[in-house]
Amino acid sequence: MNDATRATLDPDAERVLELIRQSGRPPYDTLAPAEARELYRKGRTVLQPDPPDVAEAIDLTAPGPGGPIKLRRYRGAGTAGSRTMLPALIYFHGGGWVFGDLDTHDVVCRMLANAAQISVISVDYRLAPEHKFPAAAEDSIAATQWIAENARALGVERDRLAVGGDSAGGNLAAVVALALRDGGGPALRHQLLLYPAVDLAMTHESHRRITEGLPLTHTTMCWFRDHYLRDAADERDWRASPLVRAGEFRGLPPAYVLTVGFDPLCSEGEAYAAALRATGVATEHRHLAQQMHGFLTMGRIITAAEPALRDAAAAVKRALLT
Repeated sequence: MNDATRATLDPDAERVLELIRQSGRPPYDTLAPAEARELYRKGRTVLQPDPPDVAEAIDLTAPGPGGPIKLRRYRGAGTAGSRTMLPALIYFHGGGWVFGDLDTHDVVCRMLANAAQISVISVDYRLAPEHKFPAAAEDSIAATQWIAENARALGVERDRLAVGGDSAGGNLAAVVALALRDGGGPALRHQLLLYPAVDLAMTHESHRRITEGLPLTHTTMCWFRDHYLRDAADERDWRASPLVRAGEFRGLPPAYVLTVGFDPLCSEGEAYAAALRATGVATEHRHLAQQMHGFLTMGRIITAAEPALRDAAAAVKRALLT
């Protein structure tokens, strides 16, 4: 990352980087997965705002190919006394397929549910390296299908479903949208892709540019990829690299794609938005040049996180409620 690029970073993000430096926290790619998970979870208390109240937050389980999948269903504040059935966003958390869980993304899901006035169902898919590719993708597809099949019991509308996620979760949301299109549904109204990872070959320009000084760099992404995939051949599977391996994007649900300037995933996210739009998929692309990867879960310090989440929620609301 050169000095000219660094000079444009949001001052709030610079504060986060300074806190990381002062804490002496080592880069994730120097740690064992269990150590990285623990540090990521501990960072919540420093980086994330207090969880906003919602009308309801209930833990559930769905059957999955590798055993029960934990879910958490939210209903946005103010929806409890309104319609019984709500549209739903099925959400897949970030964390490089190695860490993250229902708790690390609890605030994000609550904020999306409140801002969009919908139900959000968060999915706790299996993590690598204990569960290698394609376990996370299989769990995500299975959970989405189960939610659709049990929509009435869950209080959600089967014909008003969306998928979404950040980072690795954005990858999984894109994969689920493709899988359901090709596998007979259920039909989705929207896909919310927040700085998604969509090409694990990782050859795009931003991977060459973002190489040091940030929580997520090209080296960190290589660490995530190597823990997630079984071998190099998995990079060529469309469930790992939908941008270059899915083949066809026609017929996918409308998309909202968020990219940020200080992110090794920036260029592939931009390319995915362009590929969707080129094949007739209605696509909103938001680019925040001064933000860094992961800022949406740093809202206690980075004030831009809340308006960015509200903008994303507005896109979901338009797709599900109109």
